[in-house]
Amino acid sequence: MTDATSATAAGRTILVLNGPNLNLLGTREPEKYGTSTLADVEQIAMDAAAAHGFTVDCVQSNHEGDLLDAIHAARGTAAGIVINAGAYTHTSVALRDALAAVELPAVEVHITNVHKREEFRHHSYLSPVCTAVIVGAGVQGYKLAIDFLAGAVS
Repeated sequence: MTDATSATAAGRTILVLNGPNLNLLGTREPEKYGTSTLADVEQIAMDAAAAHGFTVDCVQSNHEGDLLDAIHAARGTAAGIVINAGAYTHTSVALRDALAAVELPAVEVHITNVHKREEFRHHSYLSPVCTAVIVGAGVQGYKLAIDFLAGAVS
């Protein structure tokens, strides 16, 4: 897990959660995901949050349990969650249940348009418990998600 920046004030932090294989951004299938790296994504998130007076906690893990722990830790400390769960979007009831349990506004983000991809990517376990879903906007989807959350919780 990486912690790009810590919360400076409870409730003014947005958790930006990235799941499996997103640590390979910039080199993994750049024709689909582009050349921006995870560090670029985290900087986009930090800049967007700062523009609204928020900070971000950025967490990436290839391990489902680490993602669950980060969601649980956000309860009572974060204003909301931006989540790109990668492939876990289509398989993890546990992540869905964690998002529902913490009762925070959450925005599901996908860099690519999952609806134009393989059939198995068309279903999300997370969407029904998220406040909004952003797909196909590239890494700028993270900025859109933070802008949305900042407006929703301010």
